[in-house]
Amino acid sequence: MKRLITLSLFFAIAYLFSCAPKQTAKCPAGESEQQYVLGMTALEKEDVNTAIEKFNRASFCDEKSSKANSGMAIAHAIKASQQKDPGFRQVEAKRVEDYLEKAKKQISSPEDEFDYKLAIIRSYTYIQPKDWLEKVEDAYEDAKKLKVDDRKLSYYQGKESADYFMGLAYMSAYEFAKARDRFQAVLSAKRDSKWHEPADRAWKRVDKIVRALGGISVGDVAKRIAVKDSVSRADLTALLVIEVKVDKLFAGRIPVQSQVEKMQAEFVPADVLNHPFKNEIITILKWKVRGLEPIYDQTTKAYLYKPDNVVTRGEMALILEDVLIKLTGDESIARAYLGHERSPFPDIRPTSPIYNAVMSVTTRGLMEPELSGEFRADKPVDGAEAILAIRVLKQRMNIQ
Repeated sequence: MKRLITLSLFFAIAYLFSCAPKQTAKCPAGESEQQYVLGMTALEKEDVNTAIEKFNRASFCDEKSSKANSGMAIAHAIKASQQKDPGFRQVEAKRVEDYLEKAKKQISSPEDEFDYKLAIIRSYTYIQPKDWLEKVEDAYEDAKKLKVDDRKLSYYQGKESADYFMGLAYMSAYEFAKARDRFQAVLSAKRDSKWHEPADRAWKRVDKIVRALGGISVGDVAKRIAVKDSVSRADLTALLVIEVKVDKLFAGRIPVQSQVEKMQAEFVPADVLNHPFKNEIITILKWKVRGLEPIYDQTTKAYLYKPDNVVTRGEMALILEDVLIKLTGDESIARAYLGHERSPFPDIRPTSPIYNAVMSVTTRGLMEPELSGEFRADKPVDGAEAILAIRVLKQRMNIQ
């Protein structure tokens, strides 16, 4: 009888276990890694919200994912760099450090460590804490020493990625020659690298900056402008006043000092009252530089400076020509090329209102046409191009 009861209990327990719900995995195999790569891809477009969503999913699927925390650090570094409020920026910067610390503790492979080191490089490039460049260089050296399997670097796919992001860090630190060397290292690595194309674009851009800055000393303002894809009216104003010192040079053309002292801007546009380059803008307004005059705004029904408006190549030509006229006192420059029947530029007619200015600046080497021969008057002026024009102008006028 006891034996029968024992068997009955055994079968009952076995039945209960067979009916109990089976424990299933939270995520399919490999999903954590897949979500991490999707998050990193979103960061390429600075789509921070999507990236954070993917990294959260990666951490959910693998609570010990070092890579997910490395990605989170970069995402919050981007958020910090976009914050104008110092308090919010500090909060995001603290999160960066927290996620980097988590990533460091969860490293379980050389590939994890590589991703962590690049997270340091990328995060600190965005938030730039104290001694950031030194820390970034240390992380770069550590990453290059690691023995990793490129096939296991699911997002970066190769150690040359460290060179690419170190190049971006040097650009951010205005170490342009060092940046060019790092991008060149990527180009000298394997040809099929995913970083080859962006490194090629970055190399061309920074090489242009290095050549533009060659032989001249410029301040931080000029260096910050040099890396810009497009130059604003305020940027160009700052270059002319700070680097070319047009106020002093223009004043030197007027023999009576009392006349100079009486000169002032007719009025100060409302949109420059709190601008960082307010004094430089007022100086340019005082000298009435053509192309940098106030602009009538239909919305406000007032004349504004519009300091953030992008300067086009055509506008740049007009501005530089007027600066040349004021520096030399030679009014004939403004009409030297009028009456031409043919233009050397297929996109600029001799009857164009900017034709004379374009000829004035190109024949003096202040600006150059495109390789196609077109001038591209509507194309924005980039920082390197603006610096190069300033460099040539200073050399032509023997400005120290």
